[in-house]
Amino acid sequence: MGSEFISFDPETRTATVEYTPPPSFASPRGAVQGGLIGGFLDEVMGTALLADTDGELLPLNLDCNISFVRMVPLETITAKGRVVRLGRRIAFLEGELFDKNGNLLARATSTAMPTAVPERGV
Repeated sequence: MGSEFISFDPETRTATVEYTPPPSFASPRGAVQGGLIGGFLDEVMGTALLADTDGELLPLNLDCNISFVRMVPLETITAKGRVVRLGRRIAFLEGELFDKNGNLLARATSTAMPTAVPERGV
């Protein structure tokens, strides 16, 4: 997805990632296509869970709800993913995308099963 990890705040359980969408991500309106916006949000929520569990767990989404607030421009955007609550069987996650001026572009929530990071095949 062209992400650049920026930081993780363990106190707020929040990961910050930046994305610079390429021109190929544009919809006919000239902004990022909605499915790709969902991908950004899904990835940053997963990054938050991975960081919050010291690289041990990734989410397996049971649902993901997205609200599109503004069109997402083809410029660097900031994503914030948060672990709201983590249980043994269910994780509640949130994600938000912001433009360079700090305006909210999109927001997502996810209910997910925390799962072990898959082994890397040889």
